[in-house]
This record gives sequence, C-alpha cells and structure tokens, in this order.
Amino acid sequence: MTAQTPPTPPFRDTALPFAKRIDDLLSRLTRDEKTGFLHQFGPAVDRLGVAAFRTGQEALHGVAWMGPATVFPQAVGLGATWNQELVRRVGEAVSREARAMRARDERVGLNVWSPTVNLLRHPLWGRNEEGYSEDPRLTSAIATAYTHGLRGDHPVYWRTAPVLKHWLAHNNETDRDTCSGSVRPRVLHEYDLRAFRETVEAGAVAGVMPAYNLVNGRPNHVSPHLREQLRGWTEQDLLVCSDAGAPSNLVDSEHYFDTHEEATAAALRAGVDSFTDHGTDSSVVIGRVRRALEQGLLTEADIDAAVRRQLSVRFRLGEFDPAADPYAGERAFDTPEHRALALEAAEQAVVLLRNDGVLPLAPDARVAVVGLLADECKLDWYSGGLLHRSTPLEGLYERFGADRVEFAEGVDRVLLKTSAGTFLHVPPAPDGPGTVRGAEGTLDPALLAGRTDLPPLSTDAAGTELALVDWGEGVLTLRAPDGRYLSVAEDGYVRASADQPGGWVVQETFRLEPHGDGHLLRHLGTGRHVQVAADGVKVAEQNPEVFGLVVAERGEDAVTRVAARADVVVVVAGNDPHINGRETEDRTTLRLPAQQELLLGAARAANPNTVLALVSAYPYALDPADLPALLWTAHGGQAAGTALARVLAGDVSPAGRLPQTWYADDSDLPDLLDYDVIGSRQTYLYFEGTPLFPFGHGCSYASFSYGELTAEVDAATVRAGFTVTNTGDVTADEVAQLYARAVDPSVPRPRRELLAHRRVTLAPGETAGLSFVLPLSDFAFRDVAAGRWRVEPGPYELLAGASSEDVRARATVILEGEPAAPRPVVERGLDAVDFDEQRGTEIVDRTRTAGDSVTPVAGEDGELLFRHCDFGTGVTEVTVEVSGGGTVEFSLDGGPVLAALSPRAPTPGPYDYTTLRASCPVTAGVHDVRLRLRGPLRLARAGFSG
Repeated sequence: MTAQTPPTPPFRDTALPFAKRIDDLLSRLTRDEKTGFLHQFGPAVDRLGVAAFRTGQEALHGVAWMGPATVFPQAVGLGATWNQELVRRVGEAVSREARAMRARDERVGLNVWSPTVNLLRHPLWGRNEEGYSEDPRLTSAIATAYTHGLRGDHPVYWRTAPVLKHWLAHNNETDRDTCSGSVRPRVLHEYDLRAFRETVEAGAVAGVMPAYNLVNGRPNHVSPHLREQLRGWTEQDLLVCSDAGAPSNLVDSEHYFDTHEEATAAALRAGVDSFTDHGTDSSVVIGRVRRALEQGLLTEADIDAAVRRQLSVRFRLGEFDPAADPYAGERAFDTPEHRALALEAAEQAVVLLRNDGVLPLAPDARVAVVGLLADECKLDWYSGGLLHRSTPLEGLYERFGADRVEFAEGVDRVLLKTSAGTFLHVPPAPDGPGTVRGAEGTLDPALLAGRTDLPPLSTDAAGTELALVDWGEGVLTLRAPDGRYLSVAEDGYVRASADQPGGWVVQETFRLEPHGDGHLLRHLGTGRHVQVAADGVKVAEQNPEVFGLVVAERGEDAVTRVAARADVVVVVAGNDPHINGRETEDRTTLRLPAQQELLLGAARAANPNTVLALVSAYPYALDPADLPALLWTAHGGQAAGTALARVLAGDVSPAGRLPQTWYADDSDLPDLLDYDVIGSRQTYLYFEGTPLFPFGHGCSYASFSYGELTAEVDAATVRAGFTVTNTGDVTADEVAQLYARAVDPSVPRPRRELLAHRRVTLAPGETAGLSFVLPLSDFAFRDVAAGRWRVEPGPYELLAGASSEDVRARATVILEGEPAAPRPVVERGLDAVDFDEQRGTEIVDRTRTAGDSVTPVAGEDGELLFRHCDFGTGVTEVTVEVSGGGTVEFSLDGGPVLAALSPRAPTPGPYDYTTLRASCPVTAGVHDVRLRLRGPLRLARAGFSG
C-alpha cells in the first residue's frame, strides 16, 4: 500500500485569503508558542514548519549594518531632491538588495525599519539626517514614494515590509527617554500626525515604531493614538515594533509603571506587537508576558491580536508561499543600474544656495579643493558599508585632471610631547588589508568591539606627526599618517586602529584640556585621560600625562598656500555624522565650527573666488555675503564626490531644494523641547522672521519664468494650473511649488502651506504646463471647538513659485466651507486641552491609558483661553475636574475672577480626579472663557449648568 500524503493545512493553502490562513495558523499555535512570537527574535515552530522570524532591518538609505551595500544619500538629502519618482526607484533598489542579501545571509531581515517620517521641526535635533523635511506634506510625499519602492508593485506579495519611525512628535535626543513634548490637538493633527497618516493611507506601510519620548506626559509605547488614530487609517493589519529597550524604559527610566509586567501588558494592549528588548535574549520579555497573563493583566486574546498582525506581515512577505512569492528569486545587488541611481540621487540632492556667476567652473580652471570634508566620503549610523567610494577631491580629479587640482585638508599637523621629553609614537601597522568596522555585518553594531590586534601607541624621541581634526566644541580626532584614527578598545589602550570615527559610543574623539604649561588629553568615549605607561599608551583614572602640543603646520597656512595658486577655491566643510549631532546627541548651535570658519576665512583672504560646499546632515547659520557661491548637500553616499564635481563643473544643473528652513541665527530658534509649532511660530509655516535661506529655496544654472496661475473651484476640489518656461541656456530641472494661505482666518493659520510640487526637466525655451487637483480637505484645519477638521469659508490665496518666499504667480479662490459655530459649553463643557491660547502651561496625561489634562509649568501660574463660548440662556454653576492641589480661577471676557475653585486637600495622586463646584451666574450669550491655574494641579475639563 502507498502511504497517503498528509493534507495541506489551510494556512499553507494559497487559494485561501490571508485572513483565513492566519486564523488557521493561530488556532494551531499553543499559547507559549504565540507568546514567543512577541519578542523581536521570534523562534521557529518546527512541528508546524514555521521558521524563526526577526522584526527589524535598518534600510534608511540603503541596507544597513549587514555589510557592504549600495549607499544612497542620507534621508534629508533624498528629501532635498523633491522627486518622488526618484525616491521610489531608490526604495525599489534598496528592497531588491535586501532580498539579494537575504538569499546569502538569512540574518538580513525583510521587515525594514524605515523610512523616518519625523518632521525636521528643529534643526538642532541630532537625528536631522534621518528625516525628509520640516513640512508634513513633503515628508509624506517622499516617504510614500520610498515605501512604495520598498513594498514592490505586486498586488498581494511585498518585496519588503516598511515600518515608519518614530511615532510620535520626536525631535530631541536630549533626555529622549524621559522628556515629554507638550503637543496641543491642532499641532498633533495638522503637523505631527499628518506625515504618518498620509503615508499610511497611501497603502505601502506595514507598521510603525513608537519613539522613546513621551507626548503629553505619556510614553509613546502606550500611546492611545496607536489605536484611536493609526489603526483607523487603513484596513490592513499594521505591525507596531517597539524601539530598542523602550519597553524596559517604561519602568527603569520613565518610572511610568511600577512593574515590568504592568508595563508590558499596557504596551501590548495599547498596540505594540513586537518587543525589541534585551537583544537576542527573548526570555526576559517572554517571562514578563507570562507573568502578566498569570496576574490577569493580559488575556490570550490580547496576545492573539498582536501575533495576528505579525503573521499578516509574514504572509505578505511570501514566507509561507515560496513558490508563489514573485520576489523569491531576487538577486539584484550592486548592479550598474543601482550605481547609476546612487549617482543620480546624489546629483539631484545638491542645493545651490547662492551663485554670483563663479559656477559652473570654467573647463580650464585651476582648482584648489580644501577643507575637512574635501577628501572624505562619510557614513552615518544607518549606512551600509561602502562598495564604492567617491570624495569631492576624487571627483574633481576625475573631472578636471589631477594636474589642475590641488588639495589641502586644512588640519593642524601636530606632535604630542610628553613630560619626559619624548613624543607619542604610532607603531607601523602589520602588512595586509585593514579591517573596516562592521564589514561582516552585525545585528547590533552597538556591540562591535574595537580592535586589539594592533600594538598600542608608545613614545620615542622622534614621535609621529598626527592630523588633529577639530570638529567644534573642543571635540577632536587624531589621525596617523597612514589614515588610521586613534581609538580606544575595551582593554583601554590607545591604538591607531579605526578607519573612521564611528560606533554607538564613538571611541575616536578626544579633548585637549589646558593644564599648567600643557594639556591633558581626555578620551571622550570613556571620559578618562590618556596616560603613558611602560606597556603602552592607555586611558586611566589616575596619573594622566601632561602633553605639550607641538604644531608642525597649521591648517590655515596650508589652505592659504594652495588657495593663492588657484583660479578658484572649493572649500568643502561640514560635519562628521558621528560627531556633534547624531542619535543620542543634539547640536548646541547652528554655527559652523570655529576651525572650519577659520579655514574658510583663510581661503577667502587668499582668493576671492571661493566656493563653499557644505556637506552636512543639517543646516548651518553663516554669513554668505562675501561668498560668490554656496552649495549644500547631505552626505551623498557612495557617489557623493562625483555628483558634487559634476554639479560644480556644470555637467548637471543643480535643482535640489531645501527641505527645511535655514535660520540666520540661534536666536531665531525656539527651545528644542518646545513642540508647539503654532504658538512659538516654528518652521516656514509660522516663522515670521527673515531666514538665511527659506524652505524650498535652491538656485539653478538656468532661469525660469512662470505663467499666470489659474484656479477653479468645484464641489470637491480646487483645480490650479500654471506654466513654467526655461528662459536659460542649459537644460535644467525646476521644482515648481504651490502654496496656499487663508486670507482672513479666525484662528492662527500658516503664513503659507505647501499643497503640491512638481520637479520638471526643461530644455532651453521649453515650456511645461502644470496642473494640480487639490481636494478641499487640503484647506482644512483642526477645529478644536468642534473636535474635527473644518474648511473655513472665505478667500484663500494660492501662490506658485520657486520657493516658499520666491512667489511668481498668485490667484485667489473663494471657498464656501463651513462657518464657525460658538462652543456649546452648556451641552459639552470644555476639555482643558482644547484651548485656543495658553500661557505657562503644559499638557499631561489624564490617565495612564487615555486623555489629556493641562497643568501649570512648574513654579508658574498658567492660563487657558477659550474663545466664543455659547452659554445659551445663561448658567448658574461652574464645575472643574482636577487632580492634585491648587486653584482654578474662572473669568469671562477679560473681566474679574468670578469663581475660584480649590480642593480642600490635594488628591492622593495625579490620576485621582475630583469634581469641584461653585455658584457663578453667567449671563446669556457668547463669551470668552479664561481659566487661570495656580499650584500643582491638573485640570481635565470644565462644565457649566443651571
């Protein structure tokens, strides 16, 4: 007899819809097996043939951390292209390489944690490089393009499954796991949620990752908005993956819950489906889940909901259908097409900020290229390893010939003299290829150790001349003549061992501290000083060496020398993405570091034909008045140098546009932790000062004229159109931008707001007609009085042009909209958070699970203003719901205090509310309500009756 083939279980049946297959698989899993799936590293279930699964693969601008891959420009550089089709192709290339890399290394994941859609609200944020723009619409447009490329175009199966980072309102590294952003409802809906919502609604997002910070007093990992907002934007199951270590932070640093069981249960019920905590060791998290189940804090249905969302992603990735997966055979990696795309993206990311005619460079120009970034191709924390490398110097050599290009890095060449009269000596490296950090790939590059196979530094009579690179704020790197950076490994010895500064804790940075007639050399990674010992140079707690600094050559002297011999000087300045502004570290100033200002000044003094090319992850504030040309590009990936050289030479006309405002001075910036873009007038939307360069700005080697802006309104849309003509002599791209503003708004509205844009390529004399169909919802704002979006009736001005400030054409449309209505306070009362204006308050959590309250900023009295409150025929009583202790004072229309309400004693805790009542006759009609908060109380709402 022939043995019968066992029947195919329904979860393996490709004829069934995913939902039924997931139901079947869930029913076959035991509770312990399902619980095991909740950790980032989910184990295999061998009895069912279910493989192990890992959530999370970094892929922000190329596959990261898993060894070499094609490296595209940083995300902020992709944002500067303003080109959705280009970014879609980049996303496609990244996802194809992820599939190809996984085919040879199963550690490479297909659940990619990218893109980052946090808005670039504040330019001092350390992770500015990870976002696309300060504008929510531009951010969502670029993110939507990238996620569509990552997802692929098959109607059922996904090439990779993108997860958006970092939910929600996350723009600071300072105290990032303990600080809370106060985000009023209008800012929440019109600004921070919008970039997520429009990207999710576009249909190519598999999930989100909550951020480390708190919003309105509540950690994002227990945010009610995951349930109330996110999951309502799409019918697809969305996978919510925690950030690394964040579940433990709920207890350990945030002290939001007393036990990890409570915290884990709360996060799971709030919507977190996968816990990234304790690295590859799942036992801690799984133990917490099991104890939470035993304590009745969770049900098996809670676990099923999370596992279902995880399985939904796995099914979409084709894991259970290898024969049907259209992407299973993907092997495209480092293809000629990907290399060409990396160059194209880097070229399109270059922004020409200013040009008095020195650019493009003459074909026969003798060029001096100088500066700390002139011969660098820098990577960031979320980069892959370089397969190819192009620096600005190499690009200019290739374009103009090495005989016409001269180079000076501009670093100080120094010897470090010990108190014994000897000098620090770098032993020669052994023959053989050097090791590049992370070249073999790693699941967690934070765990990569420094090299200990090289001899430590010693001392001798001659010493080794070191390149001292000053990155600003006293942070230095020291580099040996062969290019190796001084670094400290776990054994504490100082070696010339790193190819570049890098790592989660950078071990290649130092600070010279004046001490007597010399300097102590502090290693910043360990906080210890450098000591010279018999067995080598090391860092230690005691007996630091006092060094004399012997300068063999000053960087500005070398710059002056080569600049004076050139026809034109290109100064390449900027940042190292691992130093002074990165994940875990915000910047402190917009200013260019002093040493780089010095080099720029030396170049300009020697040669007025000086071009400044800024290569950086963020904006700077500087005086461009004496610069004939100024460019900016983010770190552009593997083709950065070639791209910059081609733009300088005029092979490509620059058409990148600024994705965020460049402010003129630090004084233009709000506090880093002030998230109220409306109240503190942040970003181009509300900023009323004069920027150094405005949002959307960028120059070209061509010129463009704009035709008349036409606009028509129908029942559901505004149709707008205009023409753009290339009036220059070269083929070039123009980024045409369409903005709108409410002419006579009843509440503060943006000065202008980007509605649409189009990047077009035009030959000399060519004209393109551009048309846009804008839904009326594009003109809406979040009406806090009504608790919903509303289009206000009246005139709206449309503005077409080359930037947010360079307006070339205008048109006005009249929208019928919905008239404002007074607040029906007798029927609905007033939620404290729905104020129109405030002073001296912050928003906090009403309970641990939902709702907002308002409290005075510590040590101050707070005030809330609610306009146009309809008291009907009048009331006789006012009530307030408060916790804590203090006083709420009630007044109308700027008049005297009509009632003061205080609890007899403070309530036991911040979530223990009590209702206070006071007699208070209020006449009929519409009034402005003012509530003054005194003392450490929380106000949830006010009511009116009688």
